[in-house]
Amino acid sequence: MRHLAVATLVAVSACAHGGGGVTPAAAAAAAGPAAAIASSLGPGDVFEVRVFQEPELSGVYQVGPQGDVIFPLCKRVGVAGMDANAAAEAIRGCLAKGFMRDPQVSVLVKEYNSKKVFVFGEVQKPGTFPFEDGMSVVQAVTVAGGFTKTAAQNSTTVTRRVGGTETKIKVNVQDIALGKAPNFTLEPGDIVYVPESLF
Repeated sequence: MRHLAVATLVAVSACAHGGGGVTPAAAAAAAGPAAAIASSLGPGDVFEVRVFQEPELSGVYQVGPQGDVIFPLCKRVGVAGMDANAAAEAIRGCLAKGFMRDPQVSVLVKEYNSKKVFVFGEVQKPGTFPFEDGMSVVQAVTVAGGFTKTAAQNSTTVTRRVGGTETKIKVNVQDIALGKAPNFTLEPGDIVYVPESLF
């Protein structure tokens, strides 16, 4: 399992603090509906359910192809398109219908397998990788094996679809690694491209 990511109602911003080669206009354009999508559940995603003082109901569940989970007492609970808080409320609502009095339920997302990011160009292992809540461009490059020797790190671009239109954002990854620029947060479907250095 990848590191535990707690999905909350806090939307993933296009850029953690701005900068890093991202213009204010691009950062503004990248925000909006896509931020909410980043933390929504889909088929294949894995999350942990904790029901207070009910260890037999607590456990790890995977969202099925139909966007639901088979949960004790509740049978099938639809969670597709929900964030962690909404999924917890859906399970709580089911348990409250004749099974438990005022159940306290929390959901912690462990893997976003329904969402992907793409890393291409001058990296050791180009390909498609599972998106994780809060995933940064540095993390994506690391998952792809790191840069090659010929990578133009500060010319890295992130292509993001916003409202049906693709927006290309330059990200100075080398500066981020050196602490000279804030990290850049990715969203599901982002394409990270690292060009070859001409020098």
